[in-house]
Amino acid sequence: MELMNTANMSYEKCWRRKPLNTVLTFLLIMMNVFSVLSHTCHHAEYLINQRCCPKCPSGGRVKTDCTEFRSTSCLSCIDGRFMDEPTARRECFPCTNCDSGSGLRIKTSCTTLSNTVCEPLDGFYCTDSDKDNKHNCIAAQEHTSCEPGQYISHKGTAFTDTVCTDCSSDTFSDGTSTSCQSHTKCESLNLQLIKAGTASTDAECGEHSSNTAVIVDPVIVFVVLLITGASLLVFFYLRKKSSQNSGAGRNDADVSTQESPREEETKMLSLTIDKG
Repeated sequence: MELMNTANMSYEKCWRRKPLNTVLTFLLIMMNVFSVLSHTCHHAEYLINQRCCPKCPSGGRVKTDCTEFRSTSCLSCIDGRFMDEPTARRECFPCTNCDSGSGLRIKTSCTTLSNTVCEPLDGFYCTDSDKDNKHNCIAAQEHTSCEPGQYISHKGTAFTDTVCTDCSSDTFSDGTSTSCQSHTKCESLNLQLIKAGTASTDAECGEHSSNTAVIVDPVIVFVVLLITGASLLVFFYLRKKSSQNSGAGRNDADVSTQESPREEETKMLSLTIDKG
């Protein structure tokens, strides 16, 4: 519309000049207008050197531009590059790398017609997506780990983080469960509470202590001590008596030993008398 308005204004000015000059000027203006309009290329073409050349199809790139004698020359994209639309570019786009160090892996491999599509690794969720393809993740982060005393109220997905919630009173969780467990009621199991439960651990129960056992144990100890003492007294008594008997035997042996020479003297005297 602006071009047509310009042509009209020029045309009106021309009528004020000589008729021949006016016609020539008008023709020149119209030629310029049509020249500009002719350089408005179709969406499947591109303008180069005042000429509309056909674009290369998806999966390819321009090698040489068209001329008045030949069309555009194209080449296919090489491995690792792609072109997902008709193009006038001389280079294909590089394929995206799904870096495992960034928590990503390949969901759809790259082809000459389409770019790689990445997704989060297991245990990760997407924190940033491609603006042109929301299903293509370009940054990921590891799911939050719930602390002991918390439970997983919402499991993490490929696009959402884990949600943790604190356990209520009288319940516990080690942080890996999807719900908190109630503390064990020792009394209901006819057991004794040894250690109370916390938000991260269960209560500890044990057998009840017997009152009879508490009373009997000192009695048993007393009886054992009494028997041990009596045994020691008997042992020392028998030992002393045995020592006394051994002493008396030694005295009798000494007496018999002392009388034996006298008997021999008596025998010798009797023999002497007999000989006389």
